[in-house]
Amino acid sequence: MELRHLRYFCAVADKLSFTKAAEELRVAQPALTRQIHALEEELGVKLLNRSKNRVALTEQGRTFLIDAKHLLELAAQSVRAVQRLDRGETGQLNIAYLSKFNFELLPRTLQVFGAEYPQIRLNLFDMTPAEQFRSLQAHKIDLGFVGLRFSTAKKILQWECVARHEAVVVLAEKHPLAKNREINLAELKKLFFVGISERTQPGFQEWLCEICRHVGFTPRVLEDAESEVGLLSFVAEGLGVALARDQIKKLPHAGVVFRPLTPAVSTDYWVAWNRDNESTALLKYVQTVKGLAATQIRT
Repeated sequence: MELRHLRYFCAVADKLSFTKAAEELRVAQPALTRQIHALEEELGVKLLNRSKNRVALTEQGRTFLIDAKHLLELAAQSVRAVQRLDRGETGQLNIAYLSKFNFELLPRTLQVFGAEYPQIRLNLFDMTPAEQFRSLQAHKIDLGFVGLRFSTAKKILQWECVARHEAVVVLAEKHPLAKNREINLAELKKLFFVGISERTQPGFQEWLCEICRHVGFTPRVLEDAESEVGLLSFVAEGLGVALARDQIKKLPHAGVVFRPLTPAVSTDYWVAWNRDNESTALLKYVQTVKGLAATQIRT
């Protein structure tokens, strides 16, 4: 039994006429009659009483009509559901971010995307950048607000720059340079630095060295913290100075001050997703992020 047999039977049952049903279905009446007869033979049940001028449902036919229409509706719903999924209008996305070091773009994208695609469920996960990279490679998440891009992962993941932030110098309150309103990067050449561990933030050392290379030195990193909060604590304890995105100022920072660099240094903020992820919903979310990011970067 095929779905077309159910459609044919429902059409005849609704019209109580083979002629009118054939016209509606756009099939030849003899072919329609054969299909209904084949359905009855397969079921072993008489569904229709036929006379020369009249067609009527049997009791079995009336019962079967209810179930046939239900099955056809379920089939139609399945078709619509898979078509919405193909268009990226349904499904779910797993998105990772760093909750204690977040910025405004993520909630804006969730609001805009959720309004446009309410059928897509968005699941958020608080992960360090290192956890995000591992989860992206294992296809456990669809997209990560990872922050820094690093060279060894450029070919593994797809990247998109979604924000630019100014780099700032983080100093202990009592550091001699803290009295300056702004700091030239070359003034940090002889100082010890505090960094963030590659176990937590892959690419941080690469990012730090790239900035310092512009004025001709390699930073001497005395200690690595496991997080931005730890970095602030190490600086406050006098273990060294640090460079960070200006977003770090949103974290509690007792005992430290922030000073802008002169000349100013901008740093890109990246999202990443697996190149093999062909989710239509993901691509639509990336488009939303890119659209909002373009506005933010311009401003």
